[in-house]
Amino acid sequence: MSENLVQVRSLTKEYKRGAERLVVLDKLDLDVRKGDFVALMGPSGSGKTTLLNLIGGIDRPNSGSVEVSGQRIDQLSDRALAHWRARHVGFIFQMFNLLPVLSAERNVELPLLLTNMGGAERRKRARTALSLVGLADRVSHKPAQLSGGQEQRVGIARAIVTDPELLLCDEPTGDLDRKAGDEILELLVALNDSQGKTIIMVTHDPHAAERAKRTVHLDKGRLEMVAAA
Repeated sequence: MSENLVQVRSLTKEYKRGAERLVVLDKLDLDVRKGDFVALMGPSGSGKTTLLNLIGGIDRPNSGSVEVSGQRIDQLSDRALAHWRARHVGFIFQMFNLLPVLSAERNVELPLLLTNMGGAERRKRARTALSLVGLADRVSHKPAQLSGGQEQRVGIARAIVTDPELLLCDEPTGDLDRKAGDEILELLVALNDSQGKTIIMVTHDPHAAERAKRTVHLDKGRLEMVAAA
């Protein structure tokens, strides 16, 4: 059996809204094996993005544990967590989150600025990542000169440039038409199959979820069911 890359136990996350206590995740357990591709589905407000942020170390739980690659990330200091995140996780967003004044190459290079890597090696890594997503001829283009699908490819290149173990995707096809979305899904499947990346993808789209190896359903902060894709 494959080893778990992500292990979540009794995870609880709540927020206060005035005097009201809003429980977003309620003692949730989840295992994600190395090399898995999981689609995370559920209605709005079910806790999908919150769970993604907790697994990626962007947010912290009120209680419970989050272990990624044997590391209890919920116990790390803010500084240690930032360094861990830069090494181990790549984030892919619905809105791309590219800096409009920078070229594709410079946008992809950004995560490497947190390392001790020299400028020449950073540029080489960025160009390699852009080639991997099919944009070797767009390295100098700024986001406004790219289509939505190409912008998301730049976002994926930025996510993989540090060679992370885990890719966390929040509605990666949500702002794309079906053709561009299918191309992004094909790229994610290839990264999972040929590069061995473990992927957790939040999506509302059953068509997108079909490309994953299995689907996890959340409802009202609880794991509803796990289905094979």
